[in-house]
Amino acid sequence: MGVIFKPVITEKMTSKGERLNQFGFIVDKRANKIQIKSEIQDLYNVEVLSVNTMNYSGKSKSRNTKSGIISGKTNAYKKAVVTLAEGDTIDFFSNI
Repeated sequence: MGVIFKPVITEKMTSKGERLNQFGFIVDKRANKIQIKSEIQDLYNVEVLSVNTMNYSGKSKSRNTKSGIISGKTNAYKKAVVTLAEGDTIDFFSNI
């Protein structure tokens, strides 16, 4: 697999897929919009109209344990929201 890691399947992205024909993916941090667009078109055989990307930084997390406070950080990632042409759709649950 290239620049796309996994689809984002949340309540918000599911409603966007139904209403606006937009779908979300976690992608490689170094990928640009042209690479994301071409890979979506190759994998799912759909026509992509636009790609919007967002960079998320890692959040600081800490928790209390018996041995003291453990602090760490979640991973940073990049998310792409892809708008498809009218009539095209992606079904993530077809293999289940």
